[in-house]
Amino acid sequence: MKLPPLQIGDLIAKLPIIQGAMGVGVSLSGLAGAVANEGGIGVISGVQIGFQEPDFETNTLEANIRALRKEIRKAREISPKGIIGINFLVAMNNYEKIAKAAVEEGIDIIISGAGLPTLLPSIVEGFKTKIAPIVSSGKAAAVICKMWDKRHGRVPDLVVVEGPDAGGHLGYSTEELLSSERHELSEILVEVIKEVKVYEEKYGKSIPVVAAGGIYTGKDIVKYMKLGAAGVQMATRFIGTEECDADIKYKEAFISASAEDIQIVKSPVGMPGRAIRNKLIVDLEKGPIKVTKCFNCLKPCNPAETPYCISKALIQAVEGKVDEGLIFTGTNGYRIHKIVTVKEIINELVTEAEAN
Repeated sequence: MKLPPLQIGDLIAKLPIIQGAMGVGVSLSGLAGAVANEGGIGVISGVQIGFQEPDFETNTLEANIRALRKEIRKAREISPKGIIGINFLVAMNNYEKIAKAAVEEGIDIIISGAGLPTLLPSIVEGFKTKIAPIVSSGKAAAVICKMWDKRHGRVPDLVVVEGPDAGGHLGYSTEELLSSERHELSEILVEVIKEVKVYEEKYGKSIPVVAAGGIYTGKDIVKYMKLGAAGVQMATRFIGTEECDADIKYKEAFISASAEDIQIVKSPVGMPGRAIRNKLIVDLEKGPIKVTKCFNCLKPCNPAETPYCISKALIQAVEGKVDEGLIFTGTNGYRIHKIVTVKEIINELVTEAEAN
């Protein structure tokens, strides 16, 4: 199958591949710019993006906004003609302020999950920035489309359907993730496409639906596009690249991992996630790790009750302190065996897709 372009309104990506955001700091300007240069859509993670700023601990919001602007500008320098997006968790504190800064910087698209992005249409009003919710069911897609239609007279420019094999925070209960009867991405994708079609017809516009979660090969891309997806989002696959913004030890943790090392973990904010088993996870099974500094990152988090600080754990990981850090991964993280370039991965995906 020859991969078609992905069109999102007046934005046209040469390839229907979105590089999924990975935070904290795993996908910044380096990775996003490289993917955009190869014809995909490169996505910066906006979660605690200011962690490298000198005043991050004392002036977190301003540090995050400052770093956000820097990373968007760096990505533009790397890929002046490419499409650059950013991902924000709805559950982030100061979501609106940080998202507005990205819009002011001319970001092409905001992708947003971990809650209902009710404010997103008003944040981008008057700007060209496209908006895309992440959903994990047809019902969620219908709720968001109905809400945006009623309150803002608009619909999403793109919808990302994230299945249960994704990494990071997941939109499913632990029971659903571990159940042998869980819904697979292919089923959920078809449901979402059906719900979105109602609003495509109402607004007379195309709303591309993109599949995400556990997609690793060109064959996988073809599978979901044949089911009606306009493209795919892939995150974990890009960790094993030279351009990935994480420390080399972070990447090596994937090269060393086996399928058995990947497990479901509980986030301090109650949502399950998928990560590589390490010393941190073993320690947490024995009891909570006291939080000495709160970064005020997620709305549901109470530092007095949380079993550990997720910001600190993710920052430790991306900086290479992999024993003490939280290493989020999709189900296929163990399939990374070497570090290559983004160009090599994209070429491999295109070649595999064309063979299927």
